[in-house]
Amino acid sequence: MRKVIGIGETVLDIIFKDGKPIEAVPGGSAFNAMISLGRAGVNTTFISEAGNDRIGKYVISFLKDNGVNADNVNVFPDSKSPISLAFLDENNNADYIFYKDHPHDQLEFVYPEINRDDIVVFGSFFSINPVVRPQVGGFLEYAHNHGAILYYDINYRSSHKHEIMKITPNLIENLEYADIVRGSDEDFGILYRIPDADKVYQSEISFYCKKFICTRGANPIIVRADKTFRKEYPTAETQVVSTIGAGDNFNAGFVFGLIHENITRDDIDKGLTEEQWDKIISYGQRFSAECCKDIYNFVSPEFGEKISKE
Repeated sequence: MRKVIGIGETVLDIIFKDGKPIEAVPGGSAFNAMISLGRAGVNTTFISEAGNDRIGKYVISFLKDNGVNADNVNVFPDSKSPISLAFLDENNNADYIFYKDHPHDQLEFVYPEINRDDIVVFGSFFSINPVVRPQVGGFLEYAHNHGAILYYDINYRSSHKHEIMKITPNLIENLEYADIVRGSDEDFGILYRIPDADKVYQSEISFYCKKFICTRGANPIIVRADKTFRKEYPTAETQVVSTIGAGDNFNAGFVFGLIHENITRDDIDKGLTEEQWDKIISYGQRFSAECCKDIYNFVSPEFGEKISKE
């Protein structure tokens, strides 16, 4: 049975609307994707660290309750769980403030078993953070050498804009490891000052990775890939309650599509057909649209159960 292994941070998202807190949910980019995949019946493992506090215990139990293997989530003495404040605007898009106890970034873990055609999901600042880069980089190399499919979500926030020069070598190394790269036009506007997907692909991505997805909010998704493949996919209309987790759940749906459509390492190396792209992008859109219907960072358990039976 194919596995999905996510590696990333855990946080507690405190969500504000009209200046008032309305919900607190566990989160983190790869974390959100793993929860949705776990709810959809996928064999998932999450590698991370959590605080030695009530929030950390809650995060770990939440993973387990949703079918995600949490054996590789480390808890260090005296560590505190990271907190994210998410402020929803009038369009229910989120602006973030992060609070983290950085000295406790240690990330000690035993590599889980990885077989050919398993999928690794990584991204955000966690994957390029110099403090944990030796551990993250070593794991990505291990996964690559064992034939896994590596899915990289760039997910670069404006709060790290001042660190771009420092993290660029790690960013490039991630692009070299990746088999599929996804980012938003906002990410590329921050990193490269180029929000245009085609220009970003040609000048910054294609040399390292040939398969590229650019999500653009309510605007069509742009896919660029091998042999000059280019296609736009209109986003599905949905009643948006919150966009928190929308990109993370696109990742989850895309990965679910890779498994559901039995797309393997050999298919990735050969190059995907238009029909394959159409199917896996549609799963990404479905997961993302479902997530946006509620205040939480994941698809609902009911949606996960339904789609697992299709």
